[in-house]
Amino acid sequence: MAIETLSEWLEAEGIVPVEGPGAIADVALVRSLLVAAAKRGEALSYSEILNALGFRFTRPKMRALCKTLDVIDREAALRGEPELAVLVVRESDRLPGQGWWTGASETRGYKGAWTGPEASAFVRTLQQEAFAYWAKAIDRP
Repeated sequence: MAIETLSEWLEAEGIVPVEGPGAIADVALVRSLLVAAAKRGEALSYSEILNALGFRFTRPKMRALCKTLDVIDREAALRGEPELAVLVVRESDRLPGQGWWTGASETRGYKGAWTGPEASAFVRTLQQEAFAYWAKAIDRP
């Protein structure tokens, strides 16, 4: 069986719940958490967003969250909105994880290291774009 949707991937990986309130694959719910954080001018750690969804941090759940973040950013690009996945960061250095950086090098032309001052500056720039956009978007969900 070919896996075609995020929910099917989560089911295949054994990550539950895949549907209903608090589900990691609930794109609208995860997006709403990120939009609220952007309006506050805040980044969230992987643990913070998983906790908000009712989960403790585990690597499989983090990877599932990353799949949801990919969907959110693809949809945002279609609407002409800034990305939101850049707001989800590691607690240790407040930078996104490896999967985000792989996409950064492919889609954003970033060629530097994934840690350090250059990476922090790059992430801050994208985060500030999201903060500014959503601060002005009072009536957007």
